[in-house]
Amino acid sequence: MTEPQEKETPQTMEAKSYTLMTADVYDAIYSKKNYEAEAQALKGLIDRYKKTDGNELLDVACGTGLHLPYLADDYQVTGVDLSEQQLEAAKKRLPDLTFVQGDMRNFDLQHQFDVVTCLFSSIGYVHPLDDLKVAVKNMADHVKPGGVMFIEPWLQPGVFDPTRPPHTEVGELPEKHLKVTRTAHNSIEGNISILDMHHVVETPNGTQEFTEEHRLALYTPEEFQQAFAEAGLELHHDEQGLSGRGLYIGTKPQEQV
Repeated sequence: MTEPQEKETPQTMEAKSYTLMTADVYDAIYSKKNYEAEAQALKGLIDRYKKTDGNELLDVACGTGLHLPYLADDYQVTGVDLSEQQLEAAKKRLPDLTFVQGDMRNFDLQHQFDVVTCLFSSIGYVHPLDDLKVAVKNMADHVKPGGVMFIEPWLQPGVFDPTRPPHTEVGELPEKHLKVTRTAHNSIEGNISILDMHHVVETPNGTQEFTEEHRLALYTPEEFQQAFAEAGLELHHDEQGLSGRGLYIGTKPQEQV
């Protein structure tokens, strides 16, 4: 007798994509991203908006921790991510930091931080809108009064082009003799952008191929405004942000003395 198949949910589909795109593949495909420059820009924004005296920073959806080497000297950093494998890579990269597995919608560290970040458009994987509000509220609950939260969005509606021809990017990890060629096909369903990505991974042991589907929500500034307001944060919008996608900055009111 065949056991019934568990119904796939967005969460299990994401977990599969994480499993397919190993930490090394992830690091290779984004090897051209300037994490150091983004971290330096983030530091400037923290100095501008943070009103607390502490330096505890929580990075939600931290992935393999590529921003964190450039933040760890100035902040006491904790990372949270859904992927166990990516967290293992982050721990190897930064063994002195604390990493916790969790979903941004419901993790609970029972602690508040001076700074909470959620970068590189990870928030786009959270949908529908009600889930976005839950995630923003959960992250905001981890912000100290007077602290600040940064969320880097995915694209706004009208910016993602579902008619764009297939586009290819190449990334490498020379130290591991690993090369990744990724070709993405765009489509759209309602406010969900769909990237069907085919990967070719070349290593000294041979070549592997796999395809995975990424579904990211195209939220409006007004939807983020609503989510931040319901979470008790004052919203500031930096149109450029760290990488050109903009940045939503939420400040939590200081406690009244």
